[in-house]
Amino acid sequence: MTNNGAHYDAVARSTNRKLSRRLLPLIFISYLIAMTDRANVNFASVQMNGDLGFGPAVYGLGVGVFYAAYSLFEVPSNVLLVRFGARRWLARIMVTWGLISMAQMFVRTPGQFYALRFALGAAEAGFIPGVLYYLAIWFPAGMRGRAISRFYIAWPVGTLVMATCAGALLGLNGWMGLAGWQWLFLVEGLPALAMAALLLAVLPDRPDTVAWLSGEEKAWLASAHDADSCAAGQGDHNLVRALFNPYVLGFGTIVALVFFCQNAVAFSGPKLLMAATGWTVTWVGYLVAVCGAFTALTLLAVGWHSDYRRERYWHLLAAVAGSLAGAVLMALSASPLVTVIGYVGLIAGGTLVGMIGSIGVSEAVPIAARPVSLAAFNTISQIGNSLGPILWGVAAERTGSFQFGLNVAPIVMLPAVAVLLMTRRHAISARAVVPALA
Repeated sequence: MTNNGAHYDAVARSTNRKLSRRLLPLIFISYLIAMTDRANVNFASVQMNGDLGFGPAVYGLGVGVFYAAYSLFEVPSNVLLVRFGARRWLARIMVTWGLISMAQMFVRTPGQFYALRFALGAAEAGFIPGVLYYLAIWFPAGMRGRAISRFYIAWPVGTLVMATCAGALLGLNGWMGLAGWQWLFLVEGLPALAMAALLLAVLPDRPDTVAWLSGEEKAWLASAHDADSCAAGQGDHNLVRALFNPYVLGFGTIVALVFFCQNAVAFSGPKLLMAATGWTVTWVGYLVAVCGAFTALTLLAVGWHSDYRRERYWHLLAAVAGSLAGAVLMALSASPLVTVIGYVGLIAGGTLVGMIGSIGVSEAVPIAARPVSLAAFNTISQIGNSLGPILWGVAAERTGSFQFGLNVAPIVMLPAVAVLLMTRRHAISARAVVPALA
């Protein structure tokens, strides 16, 4: 019995190592490119808004419509991913977003800015829920926290890369007749096209199609997924049922409330931090890079620890509390150091909330319902990402500063704690079904 148990554990470890080595680097680099292309407008705005005469309201609306399109097309995108396979569909996403990201260098009017931001959101729609569904196909629940955390770290690492490179690219202002912000969009759209070709060449769709897993490892993986399926129950692709699933609705609302504040602050982060510290855009870029490195390490630690403890709720509560504390510090303090600490707490905590929420949904819903449920969860969460920058920009333009938005952020975020407690109460009643969520 002991030998059988030891052999079972050895097969589990070897399977996890192979999955991590073969899949996660590709997924990580793809998401890294996505986050770089998404975050580059933060730094481009330092020059672009002045060159084109865009005020905070125009910029905030342009940022917000990206997420509106992203939300609108997520569910259809994930349905098509299941139909065409992850390899082809994720490559399609990367080609279209790379081309549209580069096209932003031609923006001249607010209408063009809105149109291209909407098109970029539509092009990228489905990438995150698609990858979450893809990882759930390969990694059983007991390994999923670590796998998703290694995917999610591309979010802060992308910000780190963007912050490190932005100063140099903006410094090309005037070279070959192009503004620095135009070089930013042009250079950072190219890697998506190269990565799309690589995904088409090497990314496998399902475990049963690969030769690098042994028969014993495939059998272990199938057994682990069968156990997960029994725990989560049966389900289908019905969108209405997915939207009203208590875990999808609960986690989606929590993430939306936190993202409302995090995204509004993040997309004005360079200007806000420049005003608070008096630093140049280059030095603020280094500061944002440090924040990205801290967030990446935190994601890895929390992903490992939540798998080790087989528990998600208290990890999520701690992440919400950290983000809320950061928002409070930014609202109440005039000290540059405290503002920076608050910024790090808000951004890192919000990223953790998004990661743990996605893990929770992937574990709570049946396998057959995951494509639609994960897309529905992300659609709900993106409502916050869309509305936050729009209202933040309007408030900044009417009041002449970011302070009103900073004051409102903790109030908006506070209900997330209540929603989390209500969702946990539901999970406790179903402890025998989804114990990690109770």
